[in-house]
Amino acid sequence: MRSRTVRAAVAAVGVVVTALAVSGCAGGDDQVTTLDFFQFKGEATGDFATIIDEFEAQNPDIRIVQNQVADSETLIRTLLVKDRTPDVITLNANGNFGRLAEAGVFYDFSDEPVLDTINPGVQEILAQLGNADGEVNSLGYVNNANGIIYNRAIFAEQGLGVPETWDELIALCDTLVERGITPFSTSLAENWTAMPSWNGIGAYYSQDGFFDEMRAEGENVGPDAPASFEKDFPEAMAQQAQLFQYSQDGYRGASYDDSTSLFAQGGAAMMLQGIWALSPVKAVNPDIDAAIFPYPVPEDPDDRVLVSGVDVTVTMARDTPHREEALRFIEFLFQPEIIERFAASQTMVPSVVGAELSDDPALQSVAPYFDEGRITGFIDHQVPTAIPVVGVVQQFLYDDNADAALRTLDNEWRKVAARTITPKED
Repeated sequence: MRSRTVRAAVAAVGVVVTALAVSGCAGGDDQVTTLDFFQFKGEATGDFATIIDEFEAQNPDIRIVQNQVADSETLIRTLLVKDRTPDVITLNANGNFGRLAEAGVFYDFSDEPVLDTINPGVQEILAQLGNADGEVNSLGYVNNANGIIYNRAIFAEQGLGVPETWDELIALCDTLVERGITPFSTSLAENWTAMPSWNGIGAYYSQDGFFDEMRAEGENVGPDAPASFEKDFPEAMAQQAQLFQYSQDGYRGASYDDSTSLFAQGGAAMMLQGIWALSPVKAVNPDIDAAIFPYPVPEDPDDRVLVSGVDVTVTMARDTPHREEALRFIEFLFQPEIIERFAASQTMVPSVVGAELSDDPALQSVAPYFDEGRITGFIDHQVPTAIPVVGVVQQFLYDDNADAALRTLDNEWRKVAARTITPKED
């Protein structure tokens, strides 16, 4: 256990570069290969330490050094520039990760058997973010779920069912108000809390290649273009604003902690958040009975999809000198019993087909959408990071000026396109 203590201490003080320098060393034993495991998720450090212990016990010729860092996106770029890519890497699958994958710095898993064990819908979310041409550059590990969290006890007490259409959702909110119950616990003090509902509703308005068309239009994006925020998103914005009108008093100044605490104490029936919110909710009320349903935007309930992000994706250095050993560790990570335990601890959905979810009601409530492949990614991951979409959406929910918000998004898109699209040669 002494080696695990040392690793935890190294992670705690952030001595990452020093640890990276020893990657591949044998530690005095030429028969042992040391792998650097770059790990971004602080709350998963203990889970991965346990996995590493088990792996090393079964693979005495491999030593894993876990390096957990807070600012993972900055450090991984620094390491890539210095040509010191870690052997095995976990990252959050967002737009920044997609750009790195497109650059061809990660391994191509196209021909690896482990790829065949993963839910194709999860891999499609990653593909939408980006891969090098014709490659598969990462493996989705665990997914989150973004939808409407609801208190099942309140619904049962009030004789209410889960709404399957938008009209049913609004009728449900009106019924709750009539009975003196706040429909939604929300917050806007931190701008990111505006995004779960924007992603959940907007996903329906960005299907069928919306962002591909936006990228193709580039500087021509606008109200008269084949695709634009001004043209395609007015109804999505109106629906988001409609839901926030059913919030508790003072929600604009409320913090995320305020909103999760209010929901945990039964002060509202629902939250416009993702499954990640259940951790702070349960810290206040461990016995709460909560589940999730997707935003019921389509007229046909069968067309509903669950917005999900790949919370942890696994990859490896394209040119690691320890390819066989790194793949052995990755294959171990994806064994059903390993990923099931990790996902349960993190309240996430495992990516491996056939892997069982924990009995948490929230996870069980979203399981059918994963089983049926009815999942789609976060749309803000498709928006270039230079566009201040989070602030724009937050401001919209303050002033209810959708025209200004959508016009700003299109204007910012044009600016980014002007800087990033290479002019065609004559």
